[in-house]
Amino acid sequence: MHPAISIIFFTTASGAGYGLLVLLAWGALVGHLGSQTGFGIASFVVAIGLVGAGLLSSLGHLGHPERAWRALTQWRSSWLSREGVMAILTFLPALAFAWSWVVAGEVSKLAAALTIVGALVTTVCTAMIYASLKPIRAWRNPWTVPVYLTLGFYTGALLAALLLHVYGLRGPFVTFLIAVVGLVATALKIGYWMFLDGGRSASTAETATGLGSIGKVKMLDPPHTESNYLLKEMGYRVARKHARKLRLFVLLVGFGLPILLSFLAVQGSDAVAIAGSLLAVASGGLGVVVERWLFFAEARHTVTLYYGSSTA
Repeated sequence: MHPAISIIFFTTASGAGYGLLVLLAWGALVGHLGSQTGFGIASFVVAIGLVGAGLLSSLGHLGHPERAWRALTQWRSSWLSREGVMAILTFLPALAFAWSWVVAGEVSKLAAALTIVGALVTTVCTAMIYASLKPIRAWRNPWTVPVYLTLGFYTGALLAALLLHVYGLRGPFVTFLIAVVGLVATALKIGYWMFLDGGRSASTAETATGLGSIGKVKMLDPPHTESNYLLKEMGYRVARKHARKLRLFVLLVGFGLPILLSFLAVQGSDAVAIAGSLLAVASGGLGVVVERWLFFAEARHTVTLYYGSSTA
């Protein structure tokens, strides 16, 4: 599939924002985060800002952004609609939680709990937009939802660590969380790539045409004599050698380096902590963007079977 920049930004930015919201709500509930006003305001501005920017970016992928509100009415059958509805609903408890924690000085446990539930459900809905598409094996599998959730936690934890260091609040529990979630994300991505490379495709030219019982199906003439929308959007291909290099980049720069920098940050001075956590955020963010680019670029739609592809 063609990797659209707007969708890559949407899924990475909103995932980080929701991940940060979950960590803020959980940290406030268990008492791991202080009540410093500056930290609270900055954290919520970053979290809500990333979620809002991601949602606005997703509108840019629509043919008629002015009609986006109509998608909200299809929540009974569309994961895209459910994601939009949940995104709007999650703003309410998140803002109530922010007010109770930062302004009132007493955490509303109900608002914090609803913020966690709303953020998690919205992230799952985002992942299900892709995991529900049967024609695309690279998305329709048990790995998609866990990867989206884990990467949201991971990038959210990197941001939380940076904000804590900026305001002089050392949070070793966040560093430990970065390491644990980062290793889980690494394992999930390796498992996903092994599934993608080793599994047998459910769709072939034989199954698509229904002529498998006769023998091997070969295309005599292409449906079109030149490139078209389907080939550009759903027939995008990335060379295997490039994909392997990019996968290694994700593992090293996206996961390995940020985990190392996070541990180094908590052992140095305030300036070292801020610099290390800032580099960790930049490295992890770049790695996740590349991971998401691969997620789209390596996906193949079954429609490509009608254009000469042997499997999809």
